[in-house]
Amino acid sequence: MCKTLRVRWTITPKTAPQPWIACSGCGGLRAFRSSGKIRVNANGRKLDAWLIYKCLICERTWNRPIFERRNIRDIDPLTLEALQSNDPDWICAETFNLDGLRRKSQRVDEFAEFDIAKEIRHEIAGWTSLEIELTARFATAIRLDRLLAGELKMSRSRLQALHDQGLCRTDPGGADIMRRRIRSGTRVTIDLAMEAERERLWEPLATSGPL
Repeated sequence: MCKTLRVRWTITPKTAPQPWIACSGCGGLRAFRSSGKIRVNANGRKLDAWLIYKCLICERTWNRPIFERRNIRDIDPLTLEALQSNDPDWICAETFNLDGLRRKSQRVDEFAEFDIAKEIRHEIAGWTSLEIELTARFATAIRLDRLLAGELKMSRSRLQALHDQGLCRTDPGGADIMRRRIRSGTRVTIDLAMEAERERLWEPLATSGPL
C-alpha cells in the first residue's frame, strides 16, 4: 500500500518584473521599477489609475496605466478600495501582472530568485511516496525542473529520468511539463519506494530545506 508524505511549497518571487521604457531623462530605453504607489484621477464617473514606476538610472517616473476612463460602476468595489488606499498587497500583485506590462513596454525583464516556505500537510510513518503541492503567489520565471532539482538536490537529468519512468508524476501533466514555468496548484508525486534512506535524506529537503 502506498503511503504518502504530503507537503506544500509556497513560492514567492523576490523581485517584480521590470519593464523597459523610453526614458525622457536618460534619452533611451531603460529598465523601470515599481515605486509601490498608485495615482488615481476621477473625472465625474470616470476613473483613471496608474501604477508609478521609476527609472533605475535617473529615477524619472513613468505612469503605467491600469484603468483609463473606466466607469466607476464597472470597477470591482474591492479593487476600487485598494486603489484609493494604495493597498500594498494589491499593488504588489499588480507589479507581477505580466500581461499588463507587456502591453505597455517593449521589453520586460523577469527574475528567477524566490523565497520558499515548506509545510507538512500530512505525515505518516513509513511513507514511500512524496507529494508536493505548489502554491505561487505571483507569476514567476522559474521552471518546474529547476525548482525540484534545486530543492531536492538532484540533477535535472535524473529528475527527467524519473518522470520518463513514471516515478515522478505531475497534475496537470504533459510531456514538457518539467520545462514549463511553475503554476500554482500543480501537484508533483515522486515514488521513492526504492530509496532506502528516504526519511533521512529526502524528508528534510521536502519539509524544511538543505541538510
